[in-house]
Amino acid sequence: MSHWKRVFFGSVSKRQLSRRSAAASAALASANSAQEYEQVIARYPNTPAGADAYILLAEAQRKESKFTEANKTLETYVAKYPKHELVSTAKMAMAANLDSMGKTDEALAMYQQIASAYPNSYTAPLAMLSQVYILKVKNRNDDARRICETILTQYRTSFWASEAMQQLRLLKPITTTTPPPAAVPTVPPMLANPPAPAPQAPPAPNQPQSVPSPKKP
Repeated sequence: MSHWKRVFFGSVSKRQLSRRSAAASAALASANSAQEYEQVIARYPNTPAGADAYILLAEAQRKESKFTEANKTLETYVAKYPKHELVSTAKMAMAANLDSMGKTDEALAMYQQIASAYPNSYTAPLAMLSQVYILKVKNRNDDARRICETILTQYRTSFWASEAMQQLRLLKPITTTTPPPAAVPTVPPMLANPPAPAPQAPPAPNQPQSVPSPKKP
């Protein structure tokens, strides 16, 4: 094939891809249900709109409380598009689904992995803040406090820094080995028990009365 033929067919191929991508984008824009998102994925694979359809499909499944199905959709998306710009967002959604299913330990581990693997992404401080919510439920306030302090140090210009500050104010200080003295409750005077009366001397015994003498007839 000559050079000009390669240029010609290459330009045709690019135009076809452009038209296909445009059709995929139009189909995705008009889709509103899980079934329609699945149709975009099936008809337009390897297109930007086809990739985005996985995220929207997973969100539709989550709204129906189909958390397991949503995570399978996201796992497929991550495996197929590992370099896509929304991979960290997909993993955040997977962690949230695990949390919704009561798998808090798995969700916590995934949030930790996201914050470590994508430290420069916008999802990093959100992943750390999501850890704080789980740790508070587990009564691990010391760990939650440290994460809030890390967010304020490393991501102080982030949108989530203000939320981290608020959570830090709500958290109790780091516990010490010596517990604080127990507070003595004070009772208002009107509700206090009245004082016991002072003991009094016992009454004097009754003097015997004289028996009246019988009257004479």
